[in-house]
Amino acid sequence: MLDDPETLKLGPYLTVADSNLRLISVFDDLKYDRADADILSPAMRRHFLDKFAKLGFRQKTGTIVVNKATDVHCLMPKFHALGASPFDITRFTARREQDFYVLTPTQTACQFIDHYSQDEAVQRIRDLVQTQPINLYRLMDYLERKPKHQSFMSAIGHLRYVQRVAVESEPLCRRRALG
Repeated sequence: MLDDPETLKLGPYLTVADSNLRLISVFDDLKYDRADADILSPAMRRHFLDKFAKLGFRQKTGTIVVNKATDVHCLMPKFHALGASPFDITRFTARREQDFYVLTPTQTACQFIDHYSQDEAVQRIRDLVQTQPINLYRLMDYLERKPKHQSFMSAIGHLRYVQRVAVESEPLCRRRALG
């Protein structure tokens, strides 16, 4: 896993979304409502745990999964408050350099926006929505008034189109919710 985590074949609902930022994304559904809570559902957590158990990971606590042989932890940050920003999901969960965060696709997209240039963030999110749809309206609602977030707003229309086409096409159109 440490050599090249993005080459892991984890199936359609789970992906190493970014090995540099150490992000694993778990996807559950094709359609979102703006008011949907952006959390790892029990079905998403179970799917992740099942897949990573096959890679030698064992659950240490409710939010930490560990591979003792590689000393890698996968952290599922806690949802702190109803209405909390998906941009803040990793704020209160410290991580070592070799560890991964396990996030929803929307939370993953927020990390891309905060850590990459606008062009690179748009490209990474464009790639992500073609395999794991995100809640673009929720993301848009939580963009902050800082220049980096405000300039990203112009890409939302394009990403909505890319995601709509992906959701209506194979193989996404045949996916069912995990839960």
